[in-house]
Amino acid sequence: EKEEEEEEVERVLVSEHSWRPCPTARRRVRGCLEWVKRQLFRVGEDWYFLFILGVLMATISFTMDIIVTRLHLAHMWLYREIGDIGVLKYLSWTLYPMALAAFSTGFSQSITPHSGGSGIPELKTILMGVVLEDYLAIQNFGAKVVGLTCTLMCGSTVFLGKVGPYVHLSAMAAAYLGKMRTTVTREYENKFKQHEMLVAAQAVGVATVFGAPISGEDPLIPPWAPLNFALIPFPIFPGVLFSIEVMSPHFAVRDYWRGFFAATCGAFMFRLLAVFNKTIAAVFKSDLKIDFPFDLLETFFFLILGIICGIVACAYLFCQRWMMVAVKKNRLTAKLLATDKPVYTVLVVLLLASVTFPPGLGQFMASRLTMKEHLISLFDNRTWGLLAPNASGVAKPGGLWQEWDHPSATIYGTLTFFLLMKFWMLILATTLPLPAGYFMPIFIYGAAIGRLIGEVVALLFPWGLHSEGSPRPIIPAGYALAGAAAFAGSVTHAVSTALLVCEATGHLGHILPTVLAVLVANAISQKSQPSFYDASIIVKKLPYLPPIRSRHIVSYRVMVEEFMERRVVALAKGDGFQEVLVALDTSADAEYPVVESTGSPTLVGTVNRSQLVAFLQSHEHPQAPQGEKVNRLAMVGTLGDDCTIEPIMLQFSPWTSLHQAYHLFQLLKLQRVFVTRSGELVGAVSRAEVR
Repeated sequence: EKEEEEEEVERVLVSEHSWRPCPTARRRVRGCLEWVKRQLFRVGEDWYFLFILGVLMATISFTMDIIVTRLHLAHMWLYREIGDIGVLKYLSWTLYPMALAAFSTGFSQSITPHSGGSGIPELKTILMGVVLEDYLAIQNFGAKVVGLTCTLMCGSTVFLGKVGPYVHLSAMAAAYLGKMRTTVTREYENKFKQHEMLVAAQAVGVATVFGAPISGEDPLIPPWAPLNFALIPFPIFPGVLFSIEVMSPHFAVRDYWRGFFAATCGAFMFRLLAVFNKTIAAVFKSDLKIDFPFDLLETFFFLILGIICGIVACAYLFCQRWMMVAVKKNRLTAKLLATDKPVYTVLVVLLLASVTFPPGLGQFMASRLTMKEHLISLFDNRTWGLLAPNASGVAKPGGLWQEWDHPSATIYGTLTFFLLMKFWMLILATTLPLPAGYFMPIFIYGAAIGRLIGEVVALLFPWGLHSEGSPRPIIPAGYALAGAAAFAGSVTHAVSTALLVCEATGHLGHILPTVLAVLVANAISQKSQPSFYDASIIVKKLPYLPPIRSRHIVSYRVMVEEFMERRVVALAKGDGFQEVLVALDTSADAEYPVVESTGSPTLVGTVNRSQLVAFLQSHEHPQAPQGEKVNRLAMVGTLGDDCTIEPIMLQFSPWTSLHQAYHLFQLLKLQRVFVTRSGELVGAVSRAEVR
């Protein structure tokens, strides 16, 4: 048999040698590849995966925008070609978004229930260290992409965007690339590396959306933006800042550069694709008077604009949270959302489409404009109040403002009607169980508020204001910029929207009054209501710590001993089978504190629940009947001898303040911390107690 085995080995070696010639050359090539790999990964393998993430998400975003734009043009062509038959025009206007929204809901929900909504509330929870099963699974990626594309195809009828879902898509891609990284580098899965990839993903999602010049749902480039602003990804800096501000209460500076690098790659790739596709063809000339964009006296009106945006944002947040709860409590809507989500979507979209039907109420809301055209028209540099008396009935190129000028109503009436109707329509649209973003709708809504205020100021002061020198005319577009940033910032509790709107439009002349309006609006909304995403977390009952709204001294006076859990199930090092079994039956904790002994409760470490279960499986109950081969040593084993006791890395004292405990939980992403007095265990604090 030995001889036969040796012959078989020789035969295999000869066979391998005959089929794989040039062993020396192959070894050299393999060595060169290993050298190249070491040189490439010398700077860190993370950067290559971040580059892949940015390019991948930019390509997907560009493809989605192209599909949405083409199908929207096809729908508008069909609507125009039907003629003056009212019934057919109504069916064309309503059936198209109804079918797309129903398919978006049915397709995405049939694959995964996590595909609906924005995705940012769940992602905020994950970034705080809470594990949500299957939420970032790559299987959800296709469902979210298809569902979001169908949602965007509905156009301004449903009035939804793509920021939140695209951040969720970036997070799913980052999670998958993180697993690929561990496979390529042959390293163990690292939670800190996963967190860094998710942080970069949120920046990529925001940058690739706001860097999109042709998106039908998220456009930020108005007619006056010059070509160099359209080609250079300016929104990257504020886009990354916005993602940080919305998603994370504490942020490592080193993660900022990773996010900025990935976002830069994504935005640059998007712009490159846009140039090659000739989507940026015209050189936009700047007509905005940037020498004197506003007078010092106008600061008062920008302050008033910030107050109005803050108050309206508080009303919007309150009504939106009330609507989310009411839909869940109502028998009919709760049943539809539980069993027939596409039916609920069809009913809501039918209502929204009927309201926006152009020959009906839609003619007073500029409903024929897309979301991109809404924003471009609101950022128009001209004063509509001066153009309306001289306007002709014939539409001219670039005359989008004429959609706001109805013969039986002034521009002030159409803007006011738009704000009143869109207030409840936006709130109702947030209850739809389909992939959708909610930032761009509130951004446009804020621009409409600012435009109305700007037109009113221009009406009151037709010759302009001047603190010294000649009078300078009022520019309503500047108020629209400030209103968009102030309302969007107050709803999301973000200040970086001021930089986002100014740099994305390429106009920095109104940055000071815009920042003022944003700060005032945020001061009002943060004092009164949780942010839009925090409100969704509260309604969905996700395990997330709400922010401390103010820096009041009371958060320093409340001590841990006032709210800690005193009845903690602890184990001693000398405990055996019976004590461990009782502890597991009493509590379902993931880890248990271990003390020195029952008489001396000095905390020495923790032990995982899985180890305790293995301890029970490897030991025999003391009262069990003895068999023929009973291991006597196993019956007397103790916890300290057979289990690995992990050391305590962090512990609170009873006199730790609530403020300190809150920020430690947020910064270190803690789930539970034990409280000791002079080394002895006296209690525990989890996220539930802190909340």
